[in-house]
Amino acid sequence: MGLLRYTAGRVVQAIPVLIGITVITFILANLAPGDPVRLMLQGQEVNQEVIARIERQYGLHRPLHERYLTYMSNVLQGDLGHSIHRDRPVTALLAQRAGPTLMLVLSAYAFALATAIPLGIIAATRRNEPTDHVSRIVALIGVSTPSFWIGIVLILIFAIQLGWLPSSGLVYPWRSPDQYGYSGYPELAYQTIRHLLLPMIALGTLQMATLMRVERTQMIESLQGEYVKLARAYGVPERTILRKHAFQVAQLPIITIIGLNLSTALGGAVLTEYVFNINGIGRLFLEAIQSLDYQLIMGITIVIGTMFVVGVIITDISYAYIDPRVTYGEHD
Repeated sequence: MGLLRYTAGRVVQAIPVLIGITVITFILANLAPGDPVRLMLQGQEVNQEVIARIERQYGLHRPLHERYLTYMSNVLQGDLGHSIHRDRPVTALLAQRAGPTLMLVLSAYAFALATAIPLGIIAATRRNEPTDHVSRIVALIGVSTPSFWIGIVLILIFAIQLGWLPSSGLVYPWRSPDQYGYSGYPELAYQTIRHLLLPMIALGTLQMATLMRVERTQMIESLQGEYVKLARAYGVPERTILRKHAFQVAQLPIITIIGLNLSTALGGAVLTEYVFNINGIGRLFLEAIQSLDYQLIMGITIVIGTMFVVGVIITDISYAYIDPRVTYGEHD
């Protein structure tokens, strides 16, 4: 079939998935109890005429199916709508909040990979030893504990009790040090790391635990393979066997987990941002739900859904470059 044709096919298959996401989200958002206009005007004395004018302005008086078709027509033109409560384009709000979320998610993934792969290898090479037992306990706790709860515990220990790290907000490395009152970029980088450390660990613990369990299992299977036994029979050093033979083969499932866990990381970012008072897309999503801001809810859902689908497609395509045995439907 060829890699290019396969990629085009996967993109076409993703279109119904994204449409389904928008339909379900649009229906659920509109079926939620409450009136977004009355929530927006809460505390103000207004009459029914003012409410009707605002509903006409945002098209809320029209039937549900007409509103959906109009919205999707605008989306295809690059318009994600206008926030009712913030009176700003949704694209502008997302662009403003995307930086903190991307920094948080990418750093959480970096933390997960940097810790999970070495720990998984150590656990596999020392199978059924105390080190292996400890790693499995850590992985079990990691996959069983919500990220927001881990964040609260980290705040209580390292921010409140010990006072080592800040408990809220982020320092953005792309801004000028003068905006924060820092002496220069080295201090800006240092403060960025300090503010990012706790939310990064809170969000990345689940990813780390999942990757570590998969890495351990795959390394054990690789070390028991016939090619490894043959290499040992030829006297190849154990370190070389781990690096060149067992490790490379074991990484293919890791790539799959990274792509599929993107939705988990984005979902965990919602509550993690709320716990650490980070003004990212996740916190914006919670605020949109609380205020029934339909346009904003839909815009965020489309962006997150698209990111997840693209991540899955990239994961599938990556197989071709890592494992030459993958043919993508080609037959001899």
